[in-house]
Amino acid sequence: MLKRLPLAAAVFAAAAAPAFAHLNPEEHGSFMAGVSHPLFGLDHILVMVAVGLWAAQIAAGESSRKALFLVPTAFVCMMAFGFFLAVSGTELPFVEPAILASVIALGLLVAMATRLPTAACAAIVGLFALFHGHAHGGELGSAGAMQFGIGFMIATAFLHVAGIALGLGIARFSPYVARILGGITALAGLSLAFS
Repeated sequence: MLKRLPLAAAVFAAAAAPAFAHLNPEEHGSFMAGVSHPLFGLDHILVMVAVGLWAAQIAAGESSRKALFLVPTAFVCMMAFGFFLAVSGTELPFVEPAILASVIALGLLVAMATRLPTAACAAIVGLFALFHGHAHGGELGSAGAMQFGIGFMIATAFLHVAGIALGLGIARFSPYVARILGGITALAGLSLAFS
């Protein structure tokens, strides 16, 4: 019975996680606030994992596995650039609609197992990442940006790695599992758009 206690605590902590989606602005400048922010926003999690899944799908169809590195790296780099734009006061139009569109679009790309050249895939995820980064920077306000930015980039990379590991792991059983997960991601994006 006591062995199940840590599992129960983890379940309760996960159930309370959405309460941390937008931390107190005074705490936003911390490294841990940066790490926690993408981990507690459903739209962020769905997109980051979908990027990893798509990179795994692309790599499975190529002779090299460069997509496993290039596609997530493009996302993290462009997200950092979008963050810098927001912190420096540069506005981007349609940030929230673009974020919701990214959930739907990346879910559909995974669901359809879309095969494009790695550079094109990196450009697509990079465009969406620009808006995700801008949203992070826009939510930061006047708090310290550097530690927060490093924290959310590390968390994003972790979610990409989780998506890649999931994609590579389930590909051993059936390529259709990733496609189903992509479809679920797209549907979740639609539900977020209409909620």
